[in-house]
Amino acid sequence: MLMSQRTRVLLAGICSQILCVGIARFAYTPLLPIMQEQTWMGDAAGGWLAAVNYLGYISGALIAASISDLKLKDTLYRLGLVLAVVTTAMMAMTENLSLWMVLRYLSGLASAGSMLIASGLILNWLIRHDHRGELGIHFAGIGLGIAIAALSVELMMYLSQGWAEQWLWLSLLSLILAVPAWFWLPRPEVGNTTSSGTTLVDNPPTNRFMWLMMAAYFCAGYGYVITATFIVAFVERQPELAGMGPMAFVLVGLAAAPAVMVWDIIARHAGYLNALLLTLVLQVGGILLPVISPTLPVVFFSALLFGGTFIGSVSLVLTMAGRLYPTKPAKLMGKMTISYGSAQVIAPALTGMLAAKLGNYDLGLWIAGGFVVVGILLVLWLKFTDQTAQQLDASAKAK
Repeated sequence: MLMSQRTRVLLAGICSQILCVGIARFAYTPLLPIMQEQTWMGDAAGGWLAAVNYLGYISGALIAASISDLKLKDTLYRLGLVLAVVTTAMMAMTENLSLWMVLRYLSGLASAGSMLIASGLILNWLIRHDHRGELGIHFAGIGLGIAIAALSVELMMYLSQGWAEQWLWLSLLSLILAVPAWFWLPRPEVGNTTSSGTTLVDNPPTNRFMWLMMAAYFCAGYGYVITATFIVAFVERQPELAGMGPMAFVLVGLAAAPAVMVWDIIARHAGYLNALLLTLVLQVGGILLPVISPTLPVVFFSALLFGGTFIGSVSLVLTMAGRLYPTKPAKLMGKMTISYGSAQVIAPALTGMLAAKLGNYDLGLWIAGGFVVVGILLVLWLKFTDQTAQQLDASAKAK
């Protein structure tokens, strides 16, 4: 039986997420302790490489936020696929920090192509063809990508592959994924009508919504990036948990993949803001539980909790942005992600320096949890005082 066009479009998005986010961006997390063991890299350098990757991501967000032309965005999306493959392969070819920083910057730029530009193109396609405007299935690719990257590293460690060989094998997997990501996403249509003739109308948000949501999303980004970047290294630093770091990262990905679709369903019944609040409350637990009780059951539970919530926050916020601007969804998605990404530039570098000074990641995780608590308070303020937020909650329950 032939796949429907909707299925192909969603699978193209999933493959792009596995490639650009799961591998090009997040394979670095399980590879970080291996690279520290087999090369000269220390904690501070590891943090700076993570920070420059997020700087590339925020640069991509700025590009997405500044461009309205769907055809140009499609070109940039395809360029991102190429960059993801090439930068993954080239990580194996040097131990020079400056070159690594350039490559991590470019891979961050590529990940923005999948996260934001592809998300916008896919949401635009779904709305134009009268499908429900949700991105849960698309964002399942992030969780799958994290799990695939972590499991690949585990397998290659079992096969005694060094850090450089692991980057090369991951680049081969990236090349395979790039094929459906490229060919199954149609070139975008122009015009402001759906296939049934309905006119697409943008609904600009209030200034209060923009500022409070961007501030809350900044806080969520700070909390998310610390665990996403350092969870493997944190677990490996615990003597009784040595060797369990990559498996914790696998659990993050396995929890994230189905969770995004669950959060879509929750939003349909409870509204976007209530669903977002729940993701943030649970995310605090996912961040702080390993610090409070660094035992294997608690660490694995927190990995599941974190994986099942951080991606829900991202999917819900970007879906809201797309709902407000159906004719050019990536534009507001990009603005939101500038806020989310700003935190991701600051947080890893600060946490890496703290870890180098203190010898552990505990304080960095406590700071991350505190930021998410502030984000919860901002979303509560928004929920009870803003008209745009209330309209979005109502729209979540409609098609």
